[in-house]
Amino acid sequence: MTKPAMPSGRTRIELATLPTPFEKCARLSQELGRHGPAPAIWMKRDDCTGFAGGGNKARKLEFLVAEALQQGADVLVTIGALQSNHARQTAAAAARHGLGCVLLLTDSVANRGETYRTNGNQLLDRIFGAQIRFLAAGADSTAIAAETMAALAAQGRKPYLIPVGGSNALGSLAYREALLELAVQAQEEGLKLDHIVVPTGSGGTHAGILAGVEDAGLSCRVHGVSVSRSSGEAGAIVAGLVQEIFALEGRQRGAVAGLVVDDTQIGPGYGQPTAAMVEAVELVARTEGILLDPVYTGKAMAGLLALVRSGAIAPTETVVFWHTGGAPGLFAYPEVFGG
Repeated sequence: MTKPAMPSGRTRIELATLPTPFEKCARLSQELGRHGPAPAIWMKRDDCTGFAGGGNKARKLEFLVAEALQQGADVLVTIGALQSNHARQTAAAAARHGLGCVLLLTDSVANRGETYRTNGNQLLDRIFGAQIRFLAAGADSTAIAAETMAALAAQGRKPYLIPVGGSNALGSLAYREALLELAVQAQEEGLKLDHIVVPTGSGGTHAGILAGVEDAGLSCRVHGVSVSRSSGEAGAIVAGLVQEIFALEGRQRGAVAGLVVDDTQIGPGYGQPTAAMVEAVELVARTEGILLDPVYTGKAMAGLLALVRSGAIAPTETVVFWHTGGAPGLFAYPEVFGG
């Protein structure tokens, strides 16, 4: 089933339940204000997209799988880490549309136990029927993806390659549309948005939100909290994707204004737990009954808490935390929580 064309004019398939909720986190604000005033914190609940455990990748896949079907593809191929949320939702989208699915998953997070390799998103990938190929840490996943595509084509298949995180121009465009959705919700609540905080991994969600802020004429500041790369490297990826979103629609623009990436929450590396992440996950769970994840939203919320506590987000301001989902990943980290 396809959805009507959005303002982008792009065809979409039906995956996500939209619009996702936009909720005030009153108890979280109250807890942060125990020793002084705290800002109003709202949450954009893309953990509630409703497809295959929820999460932000459903929005991107609506565009990407639509293109795959238009091209006559019969198998989706994508790349990710062992506990990739994107891989989980790609496998589910393939199942929904009767397509094959090959996941190229890199064992890139060191010092994790057997549960990390068998539970969480790994378990769901298998339930959705994906063919999984495990890659060693440091393997050239781009080259292996090209080889996989060629091998499938030689078998008479019609593969469609989806990049890491669905983060190319087409996938990122979904988050330009998502920001416009948020802008309507904020207007309905009578809110002026001062800040948006979002995890920054493969960069597409952050880039789409930036493009949307510009198109909506908002003055809010978008803070990307990196989960894997330095601020400079992540910023370059996001800026490039913003340019590609506009180019996809035949528009030109100059430098990306207001691009902010915080790399202070990465800790030992991608997927590696930090004390600040654990605090953030448990604080939101115990004040709002909302589950974050250990890899993306937990570290992004740790970044938001740091901004509030430092005064970088003022008590008089309103901040939106963009929840990108990922709660199934909690089951791959049982030793980290509940102590």
